[in-house]
Amino acid sequence: MAKEKKFVEEIISMETDFGQWYTDVVKKAELVDYSSVKGLVVLRPYAYAIWENIQSKLDSMFKETGHENVYMPLLIPESLLQKEKDHIEGFAPEVAWVTHGGSEKLQERLCIRPTSEVLFCEHYANIIHSYRDLPKLYNQWCSVLRWEKSTRPFLRHREFLWQEGHTLHETSEEALEETMRMLNIYAELCEDFLAMPVIKGVKTEKEKFAGAESTYTIECMMHDARALQAGTSHYFGNGFAEAFGIQFTGRDNTLQVPYQTSWGVSTRIIGGIIMTHGDDSGLMLPPKVAPVQVVVIPIAAHKPGVVEKATELLKTLESAGIRAKADFSDQSPGWKFSEYEMKGIPLRIEIGPRDIENGQCVAVRRDNRSKEQVPFENLVSRVNEILRETQQGMFDRAKENLINNTYTAHTLEEAAEIVSDKIGFVKMMWCGDEACEDRVKEVASMTSRCIPFEQEHIDDNCAICGKPAECMVYWGFAY
Repeated sequence: MAKEKKFVEEIISMETDFGQWYTDVVKKAELVDYSSVKGLVVLRPYAYAIWENIQSKLDSMFKETGHENVYMPLLIPESLLQKEKDHIEGFAPEVAWVTHGGSEKLQERLCIRPTSEVLFCEHYANIIHSYRDLPKLYNQWCSVLRWEKSTRPFLRHREFLWQEGHTLHETSEEALEETMRMLNIYAELCEDFLAMPVIKGVKTEKEKFAGAESTYTIECMMHDARALQAGTSHYFGNGFAEAFGIQFTGRDNTLQVPYQTSWGVSTRIIGGIIMTHGDDSGLMLPPKVAPVQVVVIPIAAHKPGVVEKATELLKTLESAGIRAKADFSDQSPGWKFSEYEMKGIPLRIEIGPRDIENGQCVAVRRDNRSKEQVPFENLVSRVNEILRETQQGMFDRAKENLINNTYTAHTLEEAAEIVSDKIGFVKMMWCGDEACEDRVKEVASMTSRCIPFEQEHIDDNCAICGKPAECMVYWGFAY
């Protein structure tokens, strides 16, 4: 028992130190290992399995909307990167350069891609000639490298996995429609698949992506009430296309410039899952994304028939399409309970001699620890029901956290008072002036998270300067 207690105690309480709790969970749940290069981590099988489930879901959603997967080169010539001035200035501090090939110095530096806009533009300039070639709906799954000064697993890697969509369209209306369509796909992924409620909106001019005309975002609230930008979708207009000489012959037989979008979600979303749903026992995974949805644990496995019945239950679950495993190791049941709670497996099935006599097993939910006896004949139907209830319950708790930690302020002073002893989202009216945005950061240490699509009229005037307000903004503290 001492070993089991020590196992759990290795996670610090999230209320004591949320940052250390996060690191403890990432390590103890066997999600990552650290490499010899700062900011580059090993994604262990369990983390990669979570990413594979996210990737599979997103990839099917992309293909349902007509997108095709491609793959662009890893390296970008410096001269190509310089073609879009605003874009390169935005990424310059994070760019890693290749200067030698073998022992020979390269004639031109090569950038390890921090993102692939310029590569797609170069390719599109070669293949787009007529309006008949449009739209081009491309996506790539890859890794990118950004030389961050500080790193934290999933949240801020130097190298991370993601998908980046890059599309070209005949008209601005089509491109704007695409931008919103992909944002809605991200919102559906987070809310329906990951049980993470989102706020959808547009970034301010100050916070938008370098080179974009507008950036749309989904913002999620973590357990500690900080914000996580979970996905973004960018409307580029035709600025990139003009810079790279992309033209096509239009329907009226004149040369025209297409309109472009870009959108992406990365392994950062795994960090979001951890911080939205985890607790002091470790990771907690929504059933839809969990690599293992149910673990079967035999109790008193040395007694006749227990292992055989556990194996039978496992096969029954697997044959019904439920992702399940059984643990027949010689570890104690208590150790196994702690192990799979740490890994966030949504449901535990316990089966022992007395359960077999009674024709039932015990089902224990990870999210609320509730237990119930489930007759063998009802196993599949009840397990599916429990998984659905767990998924919804996790979303509802995350939504409650969002609601309970969102505040309204009528003045900047009121906002500063609110966040003096709380963390959360603060809704305030804004005039649209960047100076007022800077003032919020200076006085209350918050940044703008987004201008939500669902607007509320709190006041007529800006909470910062008192001038007529343009919109309501969510402000907060972000990862």
